[in-house]
Amino acid sequence: MADIALASASEAVSKDRLTEDWLAVVIGVAVFALALFSLGGIDLLGWAVTTSVYADITAALAPVAKAYGAIGGLGALLATYLTLLVVLSAGVAALGADVKKFAVAFTMVFAIAYASWIVGSYAHIAAVTPAEYQKFGITWSLKLTNEGGFVVALASGLVIANFFPRFAEWLKDAIRPELYIKIAIVILGATVAVTAAGRLNLASAILLRGVAAIVEAYLIYWSVVYFVARKWFGFSREWSVPLASGISICGVAAAIATGGAIRARPAVPVLVSSLVVVFAVVEILILPFLAQTFLWQEPLVAGAWIGLAVKTDGAAVAGGGITEALIMAKAAAEGIKYQPGWILATTATVKVFIDIFIGIWAFILGYIWTNHIDRRADSAKASEIWERFPKFILGFVLVFAVSLFLAVGTTPGIAKALPAAAGEANVFRVIFFILTFFSIGVLSDFKKLWQDGFGKLALVYVVSLFGFVIWVGLLISWLFFGGITPPLAS
Repeated sequence: MADIALASASEAVSKDRLTEDWLAVVIGVAVFALALFSLGGIDLLGWAVTTSVYADITAALAPVAKAYGAIGGLGALLATYLTLLVVLSAGVAALGADVKKFAVAFTMVFAIAYASWIVGSYAHIAAVTPAEYQKFGITWSLKLTNEGGFVVALASGLVIANFFPRFAEWLKDAIRPELYIKIAIVILGATVAVTAAGRLNLASAILLRGVAAIVEAYLIYWSVVYFVARKWFGFSREWSVPLASGISICGVAAAIATGGAIRARPAVPVLVSSLVVVFAVVEILILPFLAQTFLWQEPLVAGAWIGLAVKTDGAAVAGGGITEALIMAKAAAEGIKYQPGWILATTATVKVFIDIFIGIWAFILGYIWTNHIDRRADSAKASEIWERFPKFILGFVLVFAVSLFLAVGTTPGIAKALPAAAGEANVFRVIFFILTFFSIGVLSDFKKLWQDGFGKLALVYVVSLFGFVIWVGLLISWLFFGGITPPLAS
C-alpha cells in the first residue's frame, strides 16, 4: 500500500502534461459528451449494463436503454467491461503504467466488484417498499436498496486484503481508487445539475451553505488536530502538518499536497495517507447507518455531515450515496418519498469545496514554511496554487455548467430529454463508484499497516476523529442545513 500511496504522491506533484487528475477529466467529460448525443436521437451509451433489484438472477442485468434490449444483460455486461478495459488501459498507458499487467488485473477487479454489485441488488438485501416485497414474494429485507452493493464491494476488498494478501498484491496494478472516484465525480456533475435544475433556489442555498460550512469547519479542525499532534503526542512539525491536513481537510490529497508544500520526507504523507484510507473504511461502515437512524428527518444535514466527516473523496461521495439510499428507504417506510439526488449532491458539493480548499491551504502552508520556518527552502510561489489544485474539479464544474445550461437555458425538448442522457452517463458513475469501494477495501491490509509502525499516528486519528471532528462536523452541518429537506417526489 505504501508503494501505491507513494505513486499517488508522485502524481500529485508531477508537472507532466497528463496526470491522473487530467486523465479523470478526459474520461469523465468523454462519457458525458457521448451521453449528450442522445439529445439528438443518437444513443451511443444505451448498451451499458444496469442492475435492477431481483429475486430471480436472470432478471438482474439489462442494457440501460430498451433499444439495445436484443444484446441482453450478459451482452451489456461484456460490452461495458470491454469498453472500460480499452479506455482505462489507454489511460494508464498514458500515465506510464504497465498496460498488460493493468489489463489482466482489471479483468479480475471488474469481475469481483460487479459481482458484488449484483449480490447487493438481491431482493433480500435491496428491497425497500411493501410493493417490492409483494413483487418479489419476500417477507423481509435489509432495506439497503441496490446501493448496498457498495458495502458488499468494500467487504469483498477487505476480505482479499486481510486474508489473501498475495492475491491483493497481484491485483494492485488495477487498484486505483483515486482515479476511479475522480472520474465518477466528473460524471456526477450532470446528475447534480439535473437535480438542481428542478429547484434552483434550494440548489443555490446548498452551494452557499456548503462554502460557509467547510470554511468554518476546517479552520477549527486543522488548528485543533495540529495542536493535539504537537502538544499531546509530541510529533514534529513535519509530521503534524500533513497529519492535521489529512484528518481535517481531505485525506490523501491534502496530506500529499501539504506534505509536498512543506517539503516533508516522502514517507510522511505516505503513512498519513494510508491511515486516512483505513479510517475512511471504518467511517463508511458506521456513519451512514447512524445517519439513517438519527438523521433521517434531516437528510441534508446527514449529507453534509458525511462530506465533512469522511476524509477521502471516494469514501465520502460513495458514503453519501449509501446515506441517501438508507435515508430514502427509511423515509419511504414512514410514508415520505424524497426526490433522489439531493443528499448525495449535498455531500458532493461539500467535498468539491473542500478539494478546492486544498490548493489554497497548501500554498498558505508552503509560504509560512519556506519563509518563516525552513528558510533554506525556496520561497513559495503563487503558481503552487495551480500545481496543488485538484484538476478533476474543473471537469466536474464543466459538466455541471453545461448540464445546467441545457436544463434551464435551452428548448423544453432538450430539457425534457436531458435526464435520460444524464441517466446513461450515471450508469458509468455507479460502476466507477463500485470500483472505488472495492479498491479501498483491497488497500486496507490492517496487519501490514500496523507493522508499518503508525500505531501512534492511529491514536492521534482516533482521538481527533471521534473526539471532536465527527461531532463538530455534525454541529456545523446542523447549523447550516438544519430544517432544509429535499423536495418530495411527485
